[in-house]
Amino acid sequence: MKQTLTQRLTPLLQQRQAQALYRRRPLVFSAQTPEMQINGLTVINFSANDYLGLANHPELKHSLIQSLDELSIGSGAAHLITGHHLQHHLLEDELADWLGVERVLLFSTGYMANLAVLQTLMQKGDLILADKLNHASLIDGAQHSAAEFKRYPHNDMKALARRLQQAGSRQTLIVSDGVFSMDGDLAPLDQLHTLAQQHQSWLFIDDAHGLGVLGEQGKGSFSHFQVPKTENTCLMGTLGKAFGVSGAFVAGSEILIESLIQFARPYIYTTAMSPLMAQVARTALKLVKTADAQRAQLQQHIQHFKTGCQQLGLKLLPSPTAIQPLLLGDSQTALDWSQQLKKAGFWVTAIRPPTVPQNSARLRITLSAAHTSEQLDRLLAALASLQAGKPTNRNSTNQTQKA
Repeated sequence: MKQTLTQRLTPLLQQRQAQALYRRRPLVFSAQTPEMQINGLTVINFSANDYLGLANHPELKHSLIQSLDELSIGSGAAHLITGHHLQHHLLEDELADWLGVERVLLFSTGYMANLAVLQTLMQKGDLILADKLNHASLIDGAQHSAAEFKRYPHNDMKALARRLQQAGSRQTLIVSDGVFSMDGDLAPLDQLHTLAQQHQSWLFIDDAHGLGVLGEQGKGSFSHFQVPKTENTCLMGTLGKAFGVSGAFVAGSEILIESLIQFARPYIYTTAMSPLMAQVARTALKLVKTADAQRAQLQQHIQHFKTGCQQLGLKLLPSPTAIQPLLLGDSQTALDWSQQLKKAGFWVTAIRPPTVPQNSARLRITLSAAHTSEQLDRLLAALASLQAGKPTNRNSTNQTQKA
């Protein structure tokens, strides 16, 4: 018997609620800064990916205001119709020069970029070998390509080497995050590159959380590991994290980019990003290039927080980046801790399955160069109270900090 939409979907929603996996959108009332107004609360935000603190930077706002009289709000069409503005073109050229690649192609989101690359590059009979903890967009892109899709255990280079050996003469593509978004650890890009070279495999890296933060001038994972880019390497980067704006891009060879323009459905059949956003992103790139002080400040915050958690006996996953996951295991516990932290004035998101594996629910604490040491100490004091089983509120947290 056929069902109504309500009959089909209601049991699924009820099941998700019963499993403590139900998600709700927080409502933000302020600019993206360390201290924000969310859901009517004044909180210190430890959940954003604004790693360099550029999202509310005055130079980005000034760049936007200056361009208002010259540029339209919307692009009006796809890139291949009339949507490809000079500002898009200049941004692509400047990103390519910065990264040392032949060409760059803009996308509205990193999700679309990853779908485009995997669906365009891989054909029937090919094999995609992907890290088990890759971002959802990489998983979806692989599943919607014509190629066979296999996953190897997280950062297990021996397992990947075996899969490559078993692939024989089949065309293979190694796919990995550069910085894993839920664990914060790095892919061993030097080893991935070596394996790709040994087995004539292509290599695709999603460096959404590495660009702007890692390497010389924030050039990302390839720079951090001093790995050269070849005709068989492809990089995806986003502009909505360390850059503080929005959008994404794919970087690689002339042939790769031209092929995406001709064949990538997520590129061909969608409206181009706003010319205003492209102009502001050009300003953001200039700031990222010269943000050595912010990158140094961020590293100090990471070490400060890790040391504090170690002293408290809190179980952090082994991450050297701004993503510091506090492993709690149980989904309800993660939700409870997150709620208690909100009452104490901290916005820290609970991450639960299916985003992460079963029994690995966590608090995903993300740090920014814009945070202060005092804000980190207050968060550590709140976490200490939670660990001790004490009620956590704004007054007790402040008193602990003063003590």
